[in-house]
Amino acid sequence: MSGDGGNVIADPKKSYAGIPEAVFVDNIDEFMVQPENENADKVLKRLDEQHQKYKFMEFNLESKKKRLKNQIPDLEKSLKMIVMLQKKQDATEDMETQFLLSDQVYMKASIAPTDKVCLWLGANVMLEYTLEDAKNLLSKNIEQAKKNLGYVEHDLHFLRDQFTTTEVNMARVYNWDVKRRQAAKAAS
Repeated sequence: MSGDGGNVIADPKKSYAGIPEAVFVDNIDEFMVQPENENADKVLKRLDEQHQKYKFMEFNLESKKKRLKNQIPDLEKSLKMIVMLQKKQDATEDMETQFLLSDQVYMKASIAPTDKVCLWLGANVMLEYTLEDAKNLLSKNIEQAKKNLGYVEHDLHFLRDQFTTTEVNMARVYNWDVKRRQAAKAAS
């Protein structure tokens, strides 16, 4: 897996997001005589609804994966900046740098040696941390984001298997219904 989810593979859990497992219909004749399977159209409709739910879950997981893949480099860049500030902490002169003001707009800045930094935590919340606390927080957040990315990738693989199983089940029910109709037509 590309998301440093090596620890995910060792875990036998099928889905971290609680995705329901699609049951493969091995014996279509036994499956279709069950009480909840009145006719092929209802079964196909139920399987199609399940397929649509899987599509919705896939969309959400892909969005989460994209967000995490964007978040990790930002966190790593912030961590690099904290490390640089720690190195320049004992310097006597100011550090010259440029910071991003908005998309494609940078501004020059002069930063005095400091032992504190402010971090955006989200939801319009910013807190001041010591450099060491900020470094620890960012390291922990990077580790958690990579772990979550591994979980999301694992769930996407699991979800693709559920797509396949559901699609095969739909095809088997449809083919069973076609054969049943052909047999009924030939018998009459």
